[in-house]
Amino acid sequence: MNRQAQAALLFLLGATVLHAGLTDLHLRYVKAGLRPLLLLCGAVLVVTAVATVWYEWRGSRGSRTRRDGDFDDRRGHREPRVSWLLALPVLALILVAPPALGSYSATHTGTALQKPFGFPELPAGGALRLGVGEYAARAVYDDGRGLGDRPIEITGFVALDPSGAPQLVRMSLNCCAADGQPVKIALTGEVPPVLQPDAWLEVSGTYSPRRTKDPVNDGPVPYFEVTSAKPVPTPRDPYDDVWNG
Repeated sequence: MNRQAQAALLFLLGATVLHAGLTDLHLRYVKAGLRPLLLLCGAVLVVTAVATVWYEWRGSRGSRTRRDGDFDDRRGHREPRVSWLLALPVLALILVAPPALGSYSATHTGTALQKPFGFPELPAGGALRLGVGEYAARAVYDDGRGLGDRPIEITGFVALDPSGAPQLVRMSLNCCAADGQPVKIALTGEVPPVLQPDAWLEVSGTYSPRRTKDPVNDGPVPYFEVTSAKPVPTPRDPYDDVWNG
């Protein structure tokens, strides 16, 4: 690999990272809050590639005044072939768009629910739309205060525990998909008789004081009393990075 090939690969990698950052593709890899850093990294790679071409062009112009033998020696120099491994992340980003973490990861990983520093005041009156993590944290660590019999709506994907009991799950990220961990809610009440793992549901119902333990790490898993449920499309950002402790 010569300098021109290195610059071309750096440019392609930077352009691909910029494309991921400017679209929703980056949400498959990192949490939404890291988007500015991703765009910055892509821009740095593109600028580095352009600078490499510029300095190589200037060097080749200056070399024309040297002896032909010296020029041939410089032009014949190559970097180690292992440099071609730079092409792998480019191909991975272009050709492979991994799906968001789902029920398989959730059933093989213990709940990541942790006690938050505090609980913001809930809006007064009407139905509450809560995230899986927010409901779980309030149900476990605040004993459902403020929830009472108020109607609640929650969206997540379906997972089945080892006994086949349905759960509503949302994956929580600290940084990127590689460290994704689930937060789980056990469903009871008017649960649909047939549930497909990884299907996204919007469930309506009320707080339940019942709790169980995650069989993977014995972490707390609260119940939710379902009164109705309907399938919904996969959300734009499938991860929940707000209530991850």
